[in-house]
Amino acid sequence: MLKAVLFGIVEGITEWLPISSTGHMIILDEFVRLDCTPEFKEMFLVVIQLGAILAVVIQFWNTIFPFQFKDRSRPVIEMDKILLWCKIIVACIPAAVVGILFDDVFEELFYHAVPVAIALIVFGVAFIVIERAHAGKKAKINSLSEITFQTALLIGVFQLIAAIFPGTSRSGATIVGALLIGVSRTAASEFTFCLAIPVMFGASLLKLLKFGLSFTGAELMVLVVGMAVAFLVSVVVIRFLMSYIKKHDFQVFGWYRIVLGVLVLALGFAGVINV
Repeated sequence: MLKAVLFGIVEGITEWLPISSTGHMIILDEFVRLDCTPEFKEMFLVVIQLGAILAVVIQFWNTIFPFQFKDRSRPVIEMDKILLWCKIIVACIPAAVVGILFDDVFEELFYHAVPVAIALIVFGVAFIVIERAHAGKKAKINSLSEITFQTALLIGVFQLIAAIFPGTSRSGATIVGALLIGVSRTAASEFTFCLAIPVMFGASLLKLLKFGLSFTGAELMVLVVGMAVAFLVSVVVIRFLMSYIKKHDFQVFGWYRIVLGVLVLALGFAGVINV
């Protein structure tokens, strides 16, 4: 249970900050081993994200829920929110297609400490370079409503990078990609959070179907505790990040990624963790 709590805390923090939740979970697993089958652990490290998803749904409910009850007779459908969901679906297509076809291949090739460390460093450098290049520049797109279908698809292509390489950070890749094509940090972060809902739910569903629903009592308890902690921590982290980006850029996360990546490589070559 204590290990499940620890994994939930790490998931809740790293899922939304652009520092790679998958990368941190893989690294954490090198030091804190769950006493479970390999099949359960593989499923747990993905499905624990459902708790983080619920935090996004609650935080952005008024942004994403298209049915508003203006009176007691019938709901009013807000078409701008329906349009937002259409853009989110478009952005999901690249990662969904590649993930369904090659998920097991990517997991076998890249879900190890060294590939994670390299991705942490490379995208850490990218964060710093892009932020400095965009310093003082005015964004072309400043709200969710201004994001076009073409922009959404381009953001989805950047998300594809994170789907292939753990350590990249799904939120990091989409935010960096959005900044490159002229989206403001706030709009990029909001769209990234909304985009996480179908992406993470779909990934969790695939893992659950692959694992099956034959949980032992202990396995079910570990999964529920992990998701619950991830939810509580995510609520705090999402609020923090949305407040932080109004006054700061993402360079600090870039430096953090570089330092962590170098540390992981050093531990790997020293034989402390498996490479």
